[in-house]
Amino acid sequence: MHLVLDPLMTVSDCEDPRERIRETGRGASIPSLTSGRPWVLGGSSEITRTALRNVSGAQYVGSGYTKAVYRVRLPGGAAVALKAVDFSGHDLGSCVREFGARRGCYRLLDLPQLYGYCYQDSEDIPDTLTTITELGAPVEMIQLLQTSWEDRFRICLSLGRLLHHLAHSPLGSVTLLDFRPRQFVLVDGELKVTDLDDARVEETPCTSSTDCVLEFPARNFTLPCSAQGWCEGMNEKRNLYNAYRFFFTYLLPHSAPPSLRPLLDSIVNATGELTWGVDETLAQLEKVLHLYRSGQYLQNATAAGRAEYQRLPGSTVPQEDYRCWPSYHHGSCLLSVFSVAEAVDICESHAQCQAFVVTNQTTWTGRQLVFFKTGWSHVVPDPNKTTYVRASG
Repeated sequence: MHLVLDPLMTVSDCEDPRERIRETGRGASIPSLTSGRPWVLGGSSEITRTALRNVSGAQYVGSGYTKAVYRVRLPGGAAVALKAVDFSGHDLGSCVREFGARRGCYRLLDLPQLYGYCYQDSEDIPDTLTTITELGAPVEMIQLLQTSWEDRFRICLSLGRLLHHLAHSPLGSVTLLDFRPRQFVLVDGELKVTDLDDARVEETPCTSSTDCVLEFPARNFTLPCSAQGWCEGMNEKRNLYNAYRFFFTYLLPHSAPPSLRPLLDSIVNATGELTWGVDETLAQLEKVLHLYRSGQYLQNATAAGRAEYQRLPGSTVPQEDYRCWPSYHHGSCLLSVFSVAEAVDICESHAQCQAFVVTNQTTWTGRQLVFFKTGWSHVVPDPNKTTYVRASG
C-alpha cells in the first residue's frame, strides 16, 4: 500500500526535521514537527495534517550518499520513515564543492514520492523536499539465511512481483541501475525497493547486438538489437539477473521442501542464464506458491509404519523443547505445517520428537505453526492449542 497526501492540503505548522537535527545532532530524538513554516503536501491519503503536526520521537536511522532517514511515530502509534536529502551527505557536498551552486545541487538529488511529500520554502533552497514512506527493516542476508524457507520464499516472490511491475510500469520498462540488497527494505516480510535515485526508463539504443552487452562481474550477456534500434529487454534482463545473483541463488533452494527443489532449481538456473523473462519467472514463482499453499507439494506417503499419536485437545506442553533448523523460534523447534499428517511426518523424521503441539497461529500462507517436543510429561490446559503425543513405536 502506498499512501500519498492530498495535493490541495497546506500545513502551516510543519517543520523541516533537518532544522531540529542540525540543532540536536543526528542521533537525537526530535519531539515534534511543529513550527511556523508552510508545507504543501501531495496525493490523497489517510495521513492527515493533524497526524503530521503530532508525529513524535523522531530518531536518526541511517544515511547513504544522498539521503538521511529518520523514524517517527504517527499519533496512532504507526511508525513511518521520513527521508530527506542529507545536507551533510557525500553527494550534496561534492556537488557543491565542484559547482558552488547549492540550490542546483539540491535539485539534482530530489527524492521520489512514496507515502507523501512535503515542500518547504527556505531562504537558500526553495521547495525543499522530504518524503514520508513505509518504515522497513534493512535486508541482512546473513540473518535471512537463518530464517525459514517459507519466509525466504516470500521475499523472492515479492521481488518477482516487483520486477514484473517494473517491467510493465506505465512509464515503460524500468531498470534499477544500483541493484543491491541495501537498496531494499523488508516491510511485513515482503521486499520493497526504497531507493529509486538510479532508476532508468529508457532502453539502451543500438545499431547492432554488439551495442547490447549486459556486463556483470561474473559474466556478460549479449542481447538482440531490435529493428527500432533498441536493445530488446535490456532493462528487464538487468533487473532479473541482479535478482538472481543477489537474492534467488541464496534464498530460494536451501532447506526447501524436497519435492519443490526441481522447480526452484529451474527458476534459479533460468534466471542465472537469462533464458526466462520476468513474466515466466513470476509465473513459476506463483506456481511454487500454489503448490506450497495448497499442500500439493507433499509427496504421497503411506501411513504404514507410522507411529500412532493420541490427540489431546485444549492442551499444550510448556517445556521439553529441542532446537531444530530452520525454526521460527531460536530456543525451540517451531515449524509450519499444511496438515497434522505433515506434522506427524516431521516428528517421525526427528529422532528426539515424541510429541507436537498445534497452535492456532498461522503463517502468511495460512499454514499452522507447530511446536515439536521431546516428551509430554507435563501437559497443561490451553484452549488455543492441541497436543499430539506418540502412543506407540
